[in-house]
Formats: sequence, structure tokens, C-alpha cells
Amino acid sequence: MSTAFVFPGQGAQTIGMGRDLADSYPAARAVFDEVDDALGEKLSTLIWDGDIETLTLTQNAQPALMATSMAAMRALEAEGLEAGRASFVAGHSLGEYSALCAVGVFSVADAARLLRTRGLAMQSAVPVGEGAMAAVLGLDAGAVEAVAAAAAEGDVCQLANENDPSQNVISGSKAAVERAIVLAKEAGAKRALPLPVSAPFHCALMGPAAEAMQEALAQVKFTAPSVPLVANVTAEAVSDPERIKALLVEQVTGRVRWRSSVEWMVGQGVTEFWEIGAGKALSGMIKRIHRDATLRNVGAAADVTAALGG
Repeated sequence: MSTAFVFPGQGAQTIGMGRDLADSYPAARAVFDEVDDALGEKLSTLIWDGDIETLTLTQNAQPALMATSMAAMRALEAEGLEAGRASFVAGHSLGEYSALCAVGVFSVADAARLLRTRGLAMQSAVPVGEGAMAAVLGLDAGAVEAVAAAAAEGDVCQLANENDPSQNVISGSKAAVERAIVLAKEAGAKRALPLPVSAPFHCALMGPAAEAMQEALAQVKFTAPSVPLVANVTAEAVSDPERIKALLVEQVTGRVRWRSSVEWMVGQGVTEFWEIGAGKALSGMIKRIHRDATLRNVGAAADVTAALGG
């Protein structure tokens, strides 16, 4: 049985995530300590005892979700399951950083600093209120891409996420996304609704953030991953450190091809997916992409023993 480890993106955050992992596994607690030290603040206190509005701020949610994923990964390792057990790793948007950290490309501290930079850069790239994102349910990616193109009218409006066969996300200027919502419904979408996000991620408006990440990534040493990454923007495996850096820059403005990534892994013989970190959003998407997939979720201490058959 071929296995892939997958790591969630923004939206999975909850207050209290990872706390019982830290209480149960010293190696998991060490992850949160390392993130706190890297950022020079007690992000762990916000994660476990803060308010959800502050945690959801992009610059907080991104390192927090990585920390929770890595705490779960360290708990698995403490029970004898190394990341090398997987054939591939993949992550949804910021989850790529968790995936790369899990397979040794860079440290937890580097991941935390990169994601803090990424979150701040993405937030500041577009003035609040000028960008938007919307989920479109019930239309395939090609139809949503056509809707986005028709709605643009000189503004930015792009297909940002291909999540699963019936769930796609568009991103761009607020007016264009509002036009796209109307057009999507006219095209037969079951639902088309704005998302509660603070910026229009994964579209051309994120150009300034891509430049900031290129500069930040250039300062971090990358090691070849122990397991290939299936990259968001190509939906294919990559192991070359410099190529991975380039793809992380492209990912800021590029499309998250999650459906294609899962289909590619299935085509390579992957039958089992372990979602490492907060929530179960990726598992739901994977099941809609490949209903025969075996899914395991590891986001809490009890999940570790359950996933390992204990």
C-alpha cells in the first residue's frame, strides 16, 4: 500500500489545536517552543487560549497551523512512524511548508519565520476591502475558469483553487469576484458564495507578496526532501531544492491544483492518505476526488494511536 502524507491549509485553525499533542508528547511540545522562540512571541498561548479572530489573522494562522501539523508529525515519529514511510508529501497552500518541514527541507524555526513573512506579505499586498474570494460549488474547474475570465472585465479574476471535482475557488478584485458569483449561478452552480478571507490569495494581485517571498526564501538553506513533494502549482513530484524554492514563489500568485495533485498521486499508486494536522478538510476533498482512498487523520493525541492501529 502506497501512502501520502498531506498537510492542511488556512481555514482549519481552531483554538486549542495541538494542546493535547503537546501535553502527551515532549517532541510535540518542543515544536511549539521552537515556533515561539523563532517568532519572539508566545504564539502557543494564542493557539491554546486566545481568541479565534486573532488566531485567524493570516500572519498568525499560517505559522500556527504549521506548528500543529509538525507537532502531530513529531508525535507519530515518537511512536516510530517516520515521514519516510510515505511515498509522497503534499500540502494545501501554506500546508506545503508543513510538508517540506516534515521531510527535512528546512527547520521548524525557518518554517515559522517564512510563514510569518508570507502571512504579512499576503495581507499587505492588497488594501483591505479591495480583493475577495468566492467558493463555487457544482461546476467543474473548466467552467469556473470560464466564468472568472468573463467576469474579469479588465480586473483580476482567476481560478485560485481546484479543490475537488465540484468545489473550486475564485480570487481577484472585489467587483470582479462579485460579477463572477452572479455568472457562476447563471452557469448552473449549486452555490457561489463569498469567502470570509482577508485578502485575495493565489491570484495576480498577490504579486508584491511573491516578491517578498522570493527574497525571504533566498535567505534560507533548503535540503533535498527525504520524500518528494507534490507541488500545488504543477501537481507533480519535485525533489530539487532550488526548484522547490521557485515553486513556492509561484504558488503565491498561482493556482492550488489540489484535485490534480491527488489524482496524480493516485495515478502513481497511492491508496492511503494521512492528513497531518488540524481539521479534516483535505480528507473530505480527497474522498470526493477518489472515493476508494483510505484516509487517516492525525490532529490529536488519540488520533496517533488510532492511526497506528493502537
